[in-house]
Amino acid sequence: MSVWPEPVERVAAELRLRGVDARIEEFEWGTRTAEDAAKAVGCDTSQIVKSLVFVCDGLPVLALVPGDRRADAGKVASAAGAGYARMATASEVQAATGFDPGGVAPFPAPPAARVVIDHELLRHETIWIGAGSARHVVGIAPADAVRLSSAEPADLSEA
Repeated sequence: MSVWPEPVERVAAELRLRGVDARIEEFEWGTRTAEDAAKAVGCDTSQIVKSLVFVCDGLPVLALVPGDRRADAGKVASAAGAGYARMATASEVQAATGFDPGGVAPFPAPPAARVVIDHELLRHETIWIGAGSARHVVGIAPADAVRLSSAEPADLSEA
């Protein structure tokens, strides 16, 4: 029997399967914003990953952006090789990732067309990504997050 809710257990199972040393944390009050998550885990907001789904030329793209920055839709479109990008609706997020908004994890590999990660996240020793629910985050090395999600590094943030 799993100790985690089903979406979080999917993330935990992928970490175990792939042999990744990572830590899942649960916070009763939730971590819906980057500021909430940073306060909860005791890190800088730049180490928090916002997992944002964009629709780029009709296809979903998961953009991983630092918590202290705003995603630039034009840069996301460019990274995806698309002509335009718009934020996905809640139902599009669920369909593209298998997770509800606020708890999107980039692994197990989502059926999204592509995963892109802002290069600024790669500078940290540990980053904190949604782990399947708004109350769960996982601390992981950026290289492991890239490997597990097949993410492509790119410049995704507003200047």
